[in-house]
Amino acid sequence: MNDISSRQLHHRHLEQARAQVIELLSRQAVERELVNRSGEGPERSAKQDVVALLVARQHQAALEQRLAGFHPADIAFVLESLEPEPRDLAWSLVRPERRGAVLLETADVVRRALVCHMPADEVADVVRPLDPEDIAELIASLPEESRRAVLERLDQADLAEVRSVLSFPEDSVGAAMDLDFVSVREDASLEAVQRLLRRRKELPSHTNELIVVDRANKLRGFLPISRLLLGEPESTVGEQMSRDPVFFYTDDRMQEAVTSFEKYDLVSAPVVNLHDQVVGRITVDAVVDAIAERAQTEGLRKVGLSGEDEDLFAPIRHAARRRWPWLAINLLTAFMASRVIGAFEHTIGALVALAALMPIVASIGGNSGNQSVALVIRGLAMNQLGPSQLRRILVRELGIAVINGLVWGFVLGVATFVLYGDPKLALVIAAALTLNLLVAGFVGVCAPAALHRFGRDPVMGSSIVLTATTDSMGFLIFLGLAAAFLV
Repeated sequence: MNDISSRQLHHRHLEQARAQVIELLSRQAVERELVNRSGEGPERSAKQDVVALLVARQHQAALEQRLAGFHPADIAFVLESLEPEPRDLAWSLVRPERRGAVLLETADVVRRALVCHMPADEVADVVRPLDPEDIAELIASLPEESRRAVLERLDQADLAEVRSVLSFPEDSVGAAMDLDFVSVREDASLEAVQRLLRRRKELPSHTNELIVVDRANKLRGFLPISRLLLGEPESTVGEQMSRDPVFFYTDDRMQEAVTSFEKYDLVSAPVVNLHDQVVGRITVDAVVDAIAERAQTEGLRKVGLSGEDEDLFAPIRHAARRRWPWLAINLLTAFMASRVIGAFEHTIGALVALAALMPIVASIGGNSGNQSVALVIRGLAMNQLGPSQLRRILVRELGIAVINGLVWGFVLGVATFVLYGDPKLALVIAAALTLNLLVAGFVGVCAPAALHRFGRDPVMGSSIVLTATTDSMGFLIFLGLAAAFLV
């Protein structure tokens, strides 16, 4: 309960801080406009310039002081909440030594917007103090000119590590691994390892275990920090280590790491190359970032938006153009559904109640299908669905559709009979609902599986296919049954 209260207080603090920053920026803009409008003549203009300068400096000092106490993630939160002009002003007030850490926390689209106004040399100075893996993460989203400027100004050691991380695919473990880790040998004593750590003076973040390697740097196991601290100082690492570590290869997909961290409650895990040599480690903060990014991206892609390129304050024309493909596809599917309805104009004209009942069949089918789609996409993401599992899931979803169709078809049939007093109409809509739920269950399983099989994104495409099918087939089934048995 206390943790929940502290999180709520922190969130409220962020909201208040953002409101204060926005208020200061707005007040500065208003006061500048008032000063510019007041007075005429050379003497008055000189006074205006002095007043405007004093007002600007006063507000900039207040803003700079306010931002100085923020965590880099909080500054990123504020920047992402501002429109482009006040965002650039707030960014100019962030201290240079903190800008690299702030850029790491901002969304890609906001990061590019901030960097595009900075000279390449300045970008390099901002990025250089960061760790190599953080530099690689930033470089991947920078314009080509800024990327080249940063690489040219790195020393040889950092440059080699940055190029190594950049060589891995974006969604791989290698691209997200931490290059800073502590490795020890099996034959070392715990006392010697403790002396080694004291000389380092600082451990890498999220270090809950030391990686044990042989002379060829190949993974042998891991030594938990608890055993290092509590074991006898004279005992060796080999006597205290665990020989069955959970590890990942550099080309493993990040989703595999997410699944393993959740399954085994990991804090960190070693990463090896194809020769089983340890080259880094993956930590829980990288996994949490991957989960958050994937959830945000999938939420936007379900409605046709690209998560990495969407800015709340992007120009209207640009944002509208990015939404055209999604609207065009929906317009096409809606037109197909309307043509199905148009083919039964005479049937609808003879029995007007059909027009009121049609949306019910299509809507319930769409909702039921979305449940199947969500289940299958989750299984595909976690690599739980092979061909045999997909067949079982299909049979299961069709069985659920039959049960739900019979139950809720009966309910809808009774309601229809009460409203319209027509037993045949009640039977027709009950049968149509059951059949459309079967269609929805079939498409809800097959659509994401087929898109995944052909290398397409099931998150973005499945809802389009499902909506088009359940709408068109729902209208066709209902109106077709009505034409056959009611008119």
